[in-house]
Amino acid sequence: PRSDCLAAEELCLSDSTCNATYRVLENCALAKTRFSPLDHDSRVRCLNAELDLGNSSLLHCRCHRRMKRQEHCLRIFWTVHSSMTDGYFNLETSPYENPANEEHWKTDYNKLAALLSGKNCSQLDRDATNPCLKATHVCNLSKKCVRLRTDYASICTKGAGSEDACDRRKCHRGLRNFFEKVPEDFTKRILFCPCQDEFCGERRRKTIVPDCSFQSNTKPNCLWLLDSCLEDHICKSRLADFQQNCQPTDMSPDGCTQHNHAACLQAYMGMIGTPMTPNYVSNSSVEVSLWCTCESSGNQKQKCDQILGMFESNKCL
Repeated sequence: PRSDCLAAEELCLSDSTCNATYRVLENCALAKTRFSPLDHDSRVRCLNAELDLGNSSLLHCRCHRRMKRQEHCLRIFWTVHSSMTDGYFNLETSPYENPANEEHWKTDYNKLAALLSGKNCSQLDRDATNPCLKATHVCNLSKKCVRLRTDYASICTKGAGSEDACDRRKCHRGLRNFFEKVPEDFTKRILFCPCQDEFCGERRRKTIVPDCSFQSNTKPNCLWLLDSCLEDHICKSRLADFQQNCQPTDMSPDGCTQHNHAACLQAYMGMIGTPMTPNYVSNSSVEVSLWCTCESSGNQKQKCDQILGMFESNKCL
């Protein structure tokens, strides 16, 4: 059975043979973060160390999105699976456990939505035509939801309209905090609310405060965006999760290899607050994209288009 990587590491370090193998893998992972190509002997040593783990719990451990010390857990996972990041775009295994049943959270949302429906008729009429507004009003009735939403909104709007640029790193951290700690039934309804008009669509597009979290004065190249993501354990993990759960296919009616739209939407939400934060491209459609371009990609144009296509033309998503 899969174990928590933190517990698996502790168990490994208490065994001298496993400890020695793990130290070799740590050096391999460190070399990769420096983007220095390993020579043949080093590559063989790293692959052998991974094989030497055999049936160790480290080899099968996973992390949880909402766990404490998540970054440490993910670092352990990528240390053990460093060979998976060889070459381009080869993150096929998610370091995250499949989500547990979260049905009990829906009760909280529905209770608060019922409270909201007891308010005056004019408020209800506005909510009926703007599901994004209703989702926000329900969030405002939950102490945790409104607190964490207010937190990221205040961080992400600092510097807006002035010459000072916003602190994107802090903004991203606040967004991740919101999407990790608030029950999914609240966050999904805020982010994926169905809109019939542009006013609603604009509210949905601005959910993540795009001026700070998403767009910048110039669009960077998507390959640069990918490189900055792979240097970050959380972003790399969320990308692997997204690749696994939102893998498109023409062979299936639903367009998904995994046939699980809920897991794909959860993986998409996981990308928000990372260097590869996606968003809606306009207030009149549900099309999403990354804030990057494939112009001037030279002989890597195909790779670049692949990255952008994961979001812009992904049938599963």
